[in-house]
Amino acid sequence: MTDRHITLAHGNGGRFMRELIEQIFARHLGNPELDVQADAAPIDLPAGQPMFTTDGFIVHPLEFPGADIGSLAVHGTCNDLAVAGADPLYLTLSAFIEEGMPFDQLERLVQSIARAAEETGVRVVAGDTKVLPRGEGSGVYFASAGVGVRRHELDLGLNRISPGDQVLVSGPVGDHGVCVMLAREEFGMRGDLKSDAASVLPLTRAIRDLPGLHFMRDPTRGGLATVCHEIMHATGLRIVLDGPAVPVHDPVQSVCDMLGYDPLYLACEGRVVAVADADTAPQILERWRGLPGGEQAALIGSVDDGPQRVEVETELGGRRILEELQDDPLPRIC
Repeated sequence: MTDRHITLAHGNGGRFMRELIEQIFARHLGNPELDVQADAAPIDLPAGQPMFTTDGFIVHPLEFPGADIGSLAVHGTCNDLAVAGADPLYLTLSAFIEEGMPFDQLERLVQSIARAAEETGVRVVAGDTKVLPRGEGSGVYFASAGVGVRRHELDLGLNRISPGDQVLVSGPVGDHGVCVMLAREEFGMRGDLKSDAASVLPLTRAIRDLPGLHFMRDPTRGGLATVCHEIMHATGLRIVLDGPAVPVHDPVQSVCDMLGYDPLYLACEGRVVAVADADTAPQILERWRGLPGGEQAALIGSVDDGPQRVEVETELGGRRILEELQDDPLPRIC
């Protein structure tokens, strides 16, 4: 390939498309299951309940401190399987590439996908590429699907949550949202904060054998607040968060204070929200705090049969109602 930018010819099914797939995607993602000439890939699944998920990723900018859209596509898809109690095994990847995107940047992102997949223990077994005319994309969009397996006896779900349960989070919230916002340089602000984007599989594996664990979710778009509202709507129960107990890094809180954001609504890409009974919650904290990425895990709230809403206890001892998110404070975040 002599032209170092994507052209429409790279999506026409001919020579340039073949070279793009072979020299960038197959070169970095190649494994025995990835047959670039086949229309479908066979997979083998171990014993257990198969789990399937799909996701799409639109991020601006494409690369930001701590991660990029490539690793985010892997972690985001695998994390959805992990919080469902499954071990991710296989991924598919579709790339929607904008005409004019530099090959060097695309290659960096595909290399990032390969590293994240290897670290998580999944394999990319199928994929597709499309080229969008200039101005119709933002460099590249990724769409992915993931397949995993969980034990048949594992029972996690919103239906298992009951009054008296405790709410926990595996680490500080809002890092990803603020990091991406600062990387856009829209507000003339800079900082050293990194995205929390990472695999949560070690965190979920560490606790999923506990019978008192009832539910897990990764608080991506809409953050912790949206997960709490999801629980409230599904159960008809009240969620009460202990505001001072919710871990938030100082730089995140400072940016939110200056710009009027609430970190409870900001996206995380490497955290887990768990709901468990009161006896199990301390065990979850102990296990999480012994793992990388879980050192600042915290018990942050409880579930009760009060009025159906989400409340936050303040430092002064009062309570405020945490309304459901309506406007998107930070679009194109994940």
